[in-house]
Amino acid sequence: MKSSTYATPGSRLRLSALAVAAALVASAGGLLATSGNAQAAAVAVPLGTAGSFVILGGAGITNTGPTVLTGDIGSFPNPAISGTGTMTITGTNHAGDAVTQEAKKDLVTAYNVAAGESPRTPITDDLGGKTLTQGVYNSASSIGLTGALTLDAEGDAGAVFVFQAGSTLTTASSSSVVLTNGAQACNVFWQVGSSATIGTATQFRGTVLALASITMNTGATAVGRMLARNGSVTLDTNTLTKPTCTTPPTTPPTTPPTAPPTAP
Repeated sequence: MKSSTYATPGSRLRLSALAVAAALVASAGGLLATSGNAQAAAVAVPLGTAGSFVILGGAGITNTGPTVLTGDIGSFPNPAISGTGTMTITGTNHAGDAVTQEAKKDLVTAYNVAAGESPRTPITDDLGGKTLTQGVYNSASSIGLTGALTLDAEGDAGAVFVFQAGSTLTTASSSSVVLTNGAQACNVFWQVGSSATIGTATQFRGTVLALASITMNTGATAVGRMLARNGSVTLDTNTLTKPTCTTPPTTPPTTPPTAPPTAP
């Protein structure tokens, strides 16, 4: 207190200026921290036993035309699967067996986790033409994609992208989801409050968790999963591959030479 009593007017001004500057830095740091936390909040949705499925339905699976599936398929409580004669399945058709029933339980959990992720960045218009970094993106109603959506992991192979649609997900014909800078389809999740429609010839990436039904129109392809909690999954000449996560290779340690150096 005594030192402040004898402080000169000039020194008091300098102290005041320093205090203001410190406050501004602290405020900016807080904003940066908030932004960083928002990016880090997206976490991979735990799929449990549903993770082995490329197609999982609640009210059956219908297929038309030659469809290639890499991963397990099944449906419960309605186990009906039609069009298997034109399906090529690299995996197991579990129909409505105990494996499928357990996977449906895990799908309910996964759906709820995806729906509850936050903080959220609002989706205000069509996703076509946008480049997005990792995070949680939310629309209270529908999500539309016309054209190409680029998901940029910025060099982080663990970057997670979660999209939440209050109602529908619809992609226009020949749309695409493009992964860049290390982004992986295994870390992209689409939680849909009603039904999803993947348009003709769309090249899709990520796991769809729909409350109702999922339709893949003619020629649509996906590296991902189509998981319908209550409704059916409808296919038409599609190619679907269950995604797997890869980690970047590690650089082996440098070993010293086995032979001694030659004397000069």
